[in-house]
Amino acid sequence: MAVKQTAGRRDLGEFAPKFAQLNDDVLFGEVWSREGLLSLRDRSLVTVVSLMAQGLVDSSFQYHLMTAKQNGITRTEIAEILTHAAFYAGWPKAWAAFRMAKEVWADEDDGKKGGMFGLGQPNDAYAQYFIGQSYLNLLTTEGVVLSNVTFEPGCRNNWHIHHADKGGGQLLLCTDGRGWYQEWGKEARALNPGDVVLIPAGVKHWHGAASDSWFSHLAMEVPGENPSNEWLEPVNDEEYGKLG
Repeated sequence: MAVKQTAGRRDLGEFAPKFAQLNDDVLFGEVWSREGLLSLRDRSLVTVVSLMAQGLVDSSFQYHLMTAKQNGITRTEIAEILTHAAFYAGWPKAWAAFRMAKEVWADEDDGKKGGMFGLGQPNDAYAQYFIGQSYLNLLTTEGVVLSNVTFEPGCRNNWHIHHADKGGGQLLLCTDGRGWYQEWGKEARALNPGDVVLIPAGVKHWHGAASDSWFSHLAMEVPGENPSNEWLEPVNDEEYGKLG
């Protein structure tokens, strides 16, 4: 994906046209746009840590924090990144970086408030099938039933199966935070905002939050004949703990 930048020409085009051209066309147009080696997310991570290590927490640092957020780095992740870098770059630099990062991620709480679809109410009706606290915001009640489900860090539902005589199953649309999905006999799959999971009827599975992040997804029941859910054993701490 090519990165387009015009700040060089906008701010320094008349005063330093060569510098502006190198900034817009080479640094961003070539280095940031190189594909297949590092993702934009990885480049953002490297850039943020490099600037923090130099103590350059200015408007440029703010720009790269905003870019890091756009490239998929969450509030929980930037906090861990800056904490780790503090031991190598310096504690006062980390404090300065955190002050700016809090502003950039001020509107994000890793799904704690249910993201754009709202937290809803404690999911008490199904609490016996969950480890930890979950929340449910029912978005539709007629036709296709659509719910926003939010898990606190470490919360996950039990293994379960969606049954149907024909059709059926469930569709998950991940919206906030980080989570996990696993089918019986398969490796667990990490879930991030934008991920989609189609769960066929008859497949034993579970899903929930990562241990250090709130997580929200939209859950839609796929239409089917005589649908039902079968709740099974919980995902024990040993199994879950292996996921990190």
